[in-house]
Amino acid sequence: MDDVTLARFAELAVDFGANLQPGQIVSLSGAPGKERLVRAIAERAYVKGAKFVDLAWFDPWIKRARIEYAADDTIEYVPPWYGDRILAIGRERGAAITLSGPVAPGLMDDLDPVRSGRDRLPAIRETGEVVGRRQINWTILPGPTAAWAELVHPDLEPDAALAKLEEQLLHVLRLDEEDPVSAWKARADRLVEVARKLTERRFDALHYTGPGTDFTVGLLQAVQWQAARFSTADGIPHMPNLPTEEVFTSPDPTRVDGVVSASKPLVLIDGTVVRDLVVKFEKGRVARLDSSTAQETMRTIITRDDGAARLGEVALVDREGRIGALDTVFYDTLIDENAASHIALGRAFPFLTDDEETASRMNESDIHIDFMIGRPDLTVTGITTDGDRVPVLVDGTWQI
Repeated sequence: MDDVTLARFAELAVDFGANLQPGQIVSLSGAPGKERLVRAIAERAYVKGAKFVDLAWFDPWIKRARIEYAADDTIEYVPPWYGDRILAIGRERGAAITLSGPVAPGLMDDLDPVRSGRDRLPAIRETGEVVGRRQINWTILPGPTAAWAELVHPDLEPDAALAKLEEQLLHVLRLDEEDPVSAWKARADRLVEVARKLTERRFDALHYTGPGTDFTVGLLQAVQWQAARFSTADGIPHMPNLPTEEVFTSPDPTRVDGVVSASKPLVLIDGTVVRDLVVKFEKGRVARLDSSTAQETMRTIITRDDGAARLGEVALVDREGRIGALDTVFYDTLIDENAASHIALGRAFPFLTDDEETASRMNESDIHIDFMIGRPDLTVTGITTDGDRVPVLVDGTWQI
């Protein structure tokens, strides 16, 4: 990425994604291999008037050492000041910018999968609390690395693989447009309109059918669908995900039944790759979970708390976005989940309703793990309270 492109990348993250306001503290998360991107974002943040850029660094090699050698009764320990740090940024009404994308894919593959599943760092429970209270304006966007590029394009030489990945990411970020902000605003307008229509329909449930998938998800009547744009409690608009192509809501965690098959590999936050994931739900809970890799890791994760085996999100993605058209598995949830419809185990989004009783029924958990279920031949049908069936998404095209 040349200097001009790097500057545009940082500007998109700071000015548009997070929509940083003068005087805000910025929580900036990075990892090895992303140093140049992190520094560019920090510089842009100070240009825009940041009070302070607080860098949070995650090194997966250090996590590997912990899983391999630390005492078993310490694996789930999270220093309390990690959570205190996030809560303090929320109280200060700060901003947050995170760079996604694996830096050491497969690094934990030869370790005890149960121990790997018990250590959820760098995920911090308090992050969900602050986001749920809409205290921060935040964004996540992909930060390419050489290791990630080799995973996505193993048939290319390393330099060519990195150049190809950067080209693709700049395309899905719309940074190949003369005015990427205008392009994003137009796409966001479309997604917000679909979310409005879905909210108005007040479906009682969604029924998904496709290869390896036949399941029904109950919906909560007082919960909205949302897309693209968020706003803090203080009224600061921001784009949490760049790129974003999804329309999403939080379902009824007690009414999920059937079998769903992942359409793409899932990459956990520490780089662990989960392939061929198949989940069976009964009365809202995971009754069976199988995968060809990291199976015991996933089975451990969903026992972390009562809500970890229930759904907190359902998201629909059409075929108008830029990601799916590339026909590439990116091994990064931020990218892959915006190429295909997906669901998430764990934490729901209470800010999607103004009704306290409804919010109390939404799923609670320390985790939030998205996995992709969308494919061209997936059909999503809305079921009304009267039992009528209404096509919603067919062949990747909206029917509402």
